[in-house]
Amino acid sequence: MPRPARFQPPEAPSLNITPLIDMVFILLIFFVVNASFVRETGVEVRRPAAKSAVVQAHAAILVAVTAAGEIWIEKQRIDPRLVQARIARLHAENPKSNVVILADEKAPTGVVLAVLDAARLGGVEHVAVAAARKP
Repeated sequence: MPRPARFQPPEAPSLNITPLIDMVFILLIFFVVNASFVRETGVEVRRPAAKSAVVQAHAAILVAVTAAGEIWIEKQRIDPRLVQARIARLHAENPKSNVVILADEKAPTGVVLAVLDAARLGGVEHVAVAAARKP
């Protein structure tokens, strides 16, 4: 005669969260890689206002020109003779980047034009001068 099987309680259901953790890490890596980080010039400038000002997309290279005529890129004061080389290097790192010149409203026009010229000679096709939007 066969032996009666002993009654065994069913196992408690378990939740395997390993695939969930893997997906969270993959999403985190995706967002970190695709995030665009804001770059700073390292100096505060007072931009002039313009009614026709528009938002510039993909402004990866920011160059600031102060009222005293100083040129700042990535929180470093740059010698005017080295601006073209610095912009060319930054443009080589990101070929789709544009240059936006953040010129103070009292910045010398000659310095702003020298930066604009250096950006174009550095290989950047799209160069813009930043302005605050007039209400």
